[in-house]
Amino acid sequence: MTRGNQRELARQKNAKKHTEQTKGKRNEDGLSAAARKQRDAEIMQQKQKKANEAGKGKTK
Repeated sequence: MTRGNQRELARQKNAKKHTEQTKGKRNEDGLSAAARKQRDAEIMQQKQKKANEAGKGKTK
């Protein structure tokens, strides 16, 4: 039990470090959640379309 304070200080330091790291990554593009969801859906549709077209060319 002699290291209880050290552990607590280390936890606090690590939590602060973690929040600082994730703070900038949270909303880099400035879009709302709905706008980001819409954008990602469009990107995935384009990828699926491209994959389907590539798959049709490979069929025997």
